[in-house]
Amino acid sequence: MKSKLICLYLLLTVRLAFAGAGNDTLLDRLNKTIDHAHVLDAEKIRQINSIRQELSIGQSLSLQEQFRLCNLLYEQFKVFKYDSAFAYARRLRQLATLMNDPARINYAGVKLGFVMLSSGMFKETGDYLATIDVSSLPDSAKGEYYTLKGRYYYDLADYSSDEYFAPEYTRQGNIYTDSALMFSKPQTFQYAYNAGLMYQKKGNLDSARFYYMQAVAHPDITTHQVAIATSSLGNIYIRTDKQDSALTMMTRAAIADIASCTKETTAMFILAEMLFKAGDVKHASRYIEYAVADASFYGARLRKVQVSAILPIIEGEKVNSVEAQKKLLFIYAAIVTLLLLALVWLAVIIFRQYKKLQVAQQAITAAHTLQQEINEKLMEANKIKEEYIGYCFQTNSAYIDKVKKFKKLADQKLADSKYGEVKYLVNNIDLKEEREELFRNFDRIFLKIFPNFVTVFNSFFKEEDRIRLKDNELLNTDLRIFALIRIGVSDNVKIAQILEYSVNTIYTYKTKIKNKAIVPKEEFEERLMDIKAL
Repeated sequence: MKSKLICLYLLLTVRLAFAGAGNDTLLDRLNKTIDHAHVLDAEKIRQINSIRQELSIGQSLSLQEQFRLCNLLYEQFKVFKYDSAFAYARRLRQLATLMNDPARINYAGVKLGFVMLSSGMFKETGDYLATIDVSSLPDSAKGEYYTLKGRYYYDLADYSSDEYFAPEYTRQGNIYTDSALMFSKPQTFQYAYNAGLMYQKKGNLDSARFYYMQAVAHPDITTHQVAIATSSLGNIYIRTDKQDSALTMMTRAAIADIASCTKETTAMFILAEMLFKAGDVKHASRYIEYAVADASFYGARLRKVQVSAILPIIEGEKVNSVEAQKKLLFIYAAIVTLLLLALVWLAVIIFRQYKKLQVAQQAITAAHTLQQEINEKLMEANKIKEEYIGYCFQTNSAYIDKVKKFKKLADQKLADSKYGEVKYLVNNIDLKEEREELFRNFDRIFLKIFPNFVTVFNSFFKEEDRIRLKDNELLNTDLRIFALIRIGVSDNVKIAQILEYSVNTIYTYKTKIKNKAIVPKEEFEERLMDIKAL
């Protein structure tokens, strides 16, 4: 009874996925299918254990019956778990050898080749396929062999992805796929799918789409075949820049993969990548994690590499979720409000200063005889302006301190509000890296103005005492100290503040370098200031 209910669920899941729902509805259906995946996997494992129990009788079964049961177990595992599928494929070959049946031996070799290729073992797959005697296989198995051989070369082309090897691999794949078509009945799913695949690899996307659509519409299509056909059709839509249709097909393929307990799949990975590029990080994150789990469960080496490449990127973007953006907008609004208040405050001060200057000007115009008084007022006004400039800098400095404190407070409140992603983003502000970037920018600008600075500066020293810069290094600390002096920053305290060293350290650097110079110490800075700009 339980088995019937599971089968009914599978049927409804796949058929409803094709009921013309929009992408949002399909994603909801996919999410529900993911939530029920453990039920589907448990039912598959129950079926596997049932066959294993039947096989466990062992010696009382004929070799032919053992071969049949091992083949059933292989079919259960081939897209579900690599190591088990590989083990039963090897057992198929052992049983075929005991029966001294060349057809079964080579049939088992095809099964071994399929599961190794699915795991990403290209060399081993090629070695096994080379040992198979195709002439001993029945026509149905020949079609399976040529299909596998075509996929082998197509996968090699996709893996190499270069202009030298890939075209030849694709050509070989087309040859073997064409041979597979000769051993497939025209009205079958396998014929339509292989035809679509061959046209796709030849670049005839219209014909490929035609045959893939025939495959999808086949009346006897299985759930696993639904996944294969819709995923391939989705790739056609991706290549023809029909993103909505591609998203629909890939979502249907992912639903069918889960419904058929297929762990060796690319649909979920491609779907996650598409959603990530479309800005749907929430779904992309869940689907890429599911794809990683499937690849790890199956044991597909190549799939794990492909999926893991994009996983950190998507996970890093999770901090840009809607809730985090709202919180950031609130923070930005608060900062802007503070800036506006600061600007209003400064405007009031400026207006007051302007009024004072205006009063002073009126006093000057009205009383020429009181020149001394007027001059004193003008001096006072100048003093006010000087003090105001200093005050502006002091205010800005204090404001920067407030922004720093605000950042710290915002960090704490975000942590309390469970917005860990924003906290992570804030903590990623690397002040040290910003300062290093400031130094790099200074180095570039300085050397643009004084391109011969390093060469001329080194001429003040003996060959063995000259400064040797590392690769990709424009200036180092020694050079940067004297670069600052060259542009007029000669005070040790200011240099120490800029470079974040102690005053004693700056003094030590300067003294050590001057002691090595071949020019007199009293002339050193004069010679330094003589270095010409461009």
